[in-house]
Amino acid sequence: MRVWVALDGVGHPLDAPPGGVWEQALPTLRALVDGGVALDATLGVPGLPQSGTGQACWLTGRDAVAVMGEHFGPQPGPTLRRLLDEHALPGRLARAGGRGALLNHYAPAFLEAPARRGQLGCFPYAFRAAGWPLNPPGLPAVRVSLGLAYEPPWQEAFLGLDGVVRLGAEVARAAQAADLLVVDLWFSDLLGHAGGTPTPAGVLRAGRAYLERVDAFVQGLLEGGAEVVLSSDHGNLEDLRVKSHTVARVPLAWSGGRVEGVRDVVQGGAWVARWAGASVEGGA
Repeated sequence: MRVWVALDGVGHPLDAPPGGVWEQALPTLRALVDGGVALDATLGVPGLPQSGTGQACWLTGRDAVAVMGEHFGPQPGPTLRRLLDEHALPGRLARAGGRGALLNHYAPAFLEAPARRGQLGCFPYAFRAAGWPLNPPGLPAVRVSLGLAYEPPWQEAFLGLDGVVRLGAEVARAAQAADLLVVDLWFSDLLGHAGGTPTPAGVLRAGRAYLERVDAFVQGLLEGGAEVVLSSDHGNLEDLRVKSHTVARVPLAWSGGRVEGVRDVVQGGAWVARWAGASVEGGA
């Protein structure tokens, strides 16, 4: 019953400024994150970490920044797609006969557009490359805003907090018949890019509301009996004083116990692969 909650653009609370989105009651999420580790996302390379290379590190356990020679993103280009084709966790599980799915909901019009292949992020690209469909039939569809509207002021639109808890429990039940279910929660990065100086009050409210919904989703997962791993690719939402990504460390947390011997997102990706039951690769 493994569920990987992959946050996008949420730095660790240890590296967050005072008064930010982490400063609120998040009992389930903070208990999980505080029991995990804070990982380096810069990998010693100048510049701001990006989703393309950051997520490729998580999905492959390989140093995608070294492969590219820089932080790169948001979507993977030909070089990162080759890395994902060969080493990404969904493909490795599929080749071993495993069962997995990405639960993000994608509008059919988005997927049917001819140009979308080059616009898919690392997670949907890797699952498609593994031969696993997007919008998998018979499984819960998770809209990444977790019930908030997709446009400012990002108010509750279609799902209350109780509904988010129930959604988490539904995903946990679905995980009983799979080796790995993944949710790629990129809405946090969208909100993070709406930051600025001074911090817009509406963005701060929305950022806090979103983490409150992540908290409710994780609560439902755990109450449903799922084993949960939570990660993030780079910092952003934790510091809404800026519109850009940050160099903050990022969380890796596991509901099953402590995470040991992991210092950065490359090692984090290798750890996730072992947790998910993928065979160990040389160099990973």
